Amino acid sequence: MKSNGRAPTAFEERLYLVCSAIPCGKVSTYGALAKALHSSPRAVGQALRRNPYAPDVPCHRVVTSSLALGGFSGSWGDDTPNVRRKRALLESEGVAFTSNGARVSAACLASVGALEAAAGKPA
Repeated sequence: MKSNGRAPTAFEERLYLVCSAIPCGKVSTYGALAKALHSSPRAVGQALRRNPYAPDVPCHRVVTSSLALGGFSGSWGDDTPNVRRKRALLESEGVAFTSNGARVSAACLASVGALEAAAGKPA
């Protein structure tokens, strides 16, 4: 486990549990995770940035609502080394991208019901 100087909050622990429910080859969005946890996409992104359990908690499987990659390990922009690494991780897991490569294919979205079940909400 990487350390960032503090223990994860209760919210972060719940988020990491829900994020762990995203199967290999699938992605979810910051917004879907936020909805499952009654939070905000920005709070989800900040908590994932501090994920001390990566790669066991697969924060690389979380993308923006437009299915663009978004950030990774505190970096934004498709040309940054961290976001290129995020894309490579997703590709290695079989995640498909649109024909121009700019976005994840909608067919790769994980079931929202599975995320809500992981969060303890009835499906």
